[in-house]
Amino acid sequence: MLRVLLFVGTNLAVLVLLNIVIFVLQNVFGVRLGNTAGLLVMAAIVGMGGAFISLAMSKWIAKTTTGAHVIGQPGDATERWLVDTVRRHAEKAGIGMPEVAIYEGPEMNAFATGMSRNNALVAVSTGLLRNMDRDQVDAVLGHEVSHVANGDMVTMTLLQGVLNTFVIFLARIVGSLVDSWLRGSRDNDSGGVGIGYYIAVIALEIVFGLLASIIVMWFSRRREFRADAGGANLAGRAAMISALQRLAAGHGENTLPKAVQAFGISGAMGKLFASHPPVEERISALRAGA
Repeated sequence: MLRVLLFVGTNLAVLVLLNIVIFVLQNVFGVRLGNTAGLLVMAAIVGMGGAFISLAMSKWIAKTTTGAHVIGQPGDATERWLVDTVRRHAEKAGIGMPEVAIYEGPEMNAFATGMSRNNALVAVSTGLLRNMDRDQVDAVLGHEVSHVANGDMVTMTLLQGVLNTFVIFLARIVGSLVDSWLRGSRDNDSGGVGIGYYIAVIALEIVFGLLASIIVMWFSRRREFRADAGGANLAGRAAMISALQRLAAGHGENTLPKAVQAFGISGAMGKLFASHPPVEERISALRAGA
């Protein structure tokens, strides 16, 4: 099921890299903390840049980390059926034909990712193909194509980028205040920052980043209901419900790499940091026509 980006691991890695850019801008090119407007612009460039770099790399990361085999020329009847089914859903949803791939994994799972509605990847696990009938797989593929058609990848990227911006900005504003308090008024005229600033920024980025992740995961859970409804529209409500019931019955360890777990139809469960709502809630929403 397609999830746009932000595979928390990739995002964090990009932010670490771009934080080095912030350090260089501050200490080499003279961008000062006192210049709030300049800091906000810099935070926006780094925060949004990190999110969109993650988006641009999403297909490559997904293929590399899962070892997915992209179906160029179908080699058997199953591959041919997968490609034809995704094509049918894509045409009905009004998007470009995604790449179709299969990856080795014992669990029943599928995901989609990519830069845009016309540049996406839909992949299914071998476990899903072995343990679901074709109507159920059809519904799962419809669910994934719906993520692409709904623009979830770009929407998630924009949300993550805005949150990244505020994490970077607020961490440095609060960090400068903490540093000033620690050093005392006698050192405030020196103009620079002390070690307290850097320690505070690192700690605050972790705390604010966790809070931002709660917001991202909340939005991710909302997306699942829309994609389920899209899958029901493309493949039939009964098939979508049946696929979710099969997922619930066979839910086990998720072997997807952490970078793309949030993108799977069977994703991380839990409370605040869950990327997916409970399957029972998704089934109830479909039955209620939500």
